[in-house]
Amino acid sequence: MKDKFQTLTSTCIPIHRENIDTDQIIPARFLKATSRKGFGENLFRDWRYDNNGNPIKSFVLNDSQYHGSILVAGKNFGSGSSREHAAWAVAGYGFKVVISSFFADIFKNNALNNCLLPVVVSEKFLSELFSSIETDHDTTVTVNLIKQTVTNNATNQTECFDISPYKKDCLLNGFDDIDFLINNLDKIKEWEQTRPLIY
Repeated sequence: MKDKFQTLTSTCIPIHRENIDTDQIIPARFLKATSRKGFGENLFRDWRYDNNGNPIKSFVLNDSQYHGSILVAGKNFGSGSSREHAAWAVAGYGFKVVISSFFADIFKNNALNNCLLPVVVSEKFLSELFSSIETDHDTTVTVNLIKQTVTNNATNQTECFDISPYKKDCLLNGFDDIDFLINNLDKIKEWEQTRPLIY
């Protein structure tokens, strides 16, 4: 069981690039591991570190001015391969929400399966959000899962976002798919008892 997600207000880390694919999120050489542990350390590895393992100061994750549990990214985030490790890496770094104007479907589903909330906003809202964050690094965003709204607190602009009712329920209760089934075990048994046995 994960932490329940209802409302989050946080500063943001912006990556103002489009078409960020899963190999950029977590390079293929790190995919041998089968445990989720440690993937956050290698998030955007080739953008964060040079060939000698030294931090690249110009990359936003190495800039102490930026911090927070919301990642704001350009259009078409998570394209490329279907590797679930990309969602593991983003969540493992400490992000709880990713905001973009478009997500690759597989990444979006992988994120939701790992209690990471992908929030789709309009390109206008995204552009204004980037501008707010770059103007004031302490700009906060409020994501209200119950109301399905996201608010740029610097401008008070709010947009609604879509999420499947099932995944919304899971996030609100801190469930993954297994937790959801276990929580509904009595209902499943009751349903089974009403069904005729067929051999």
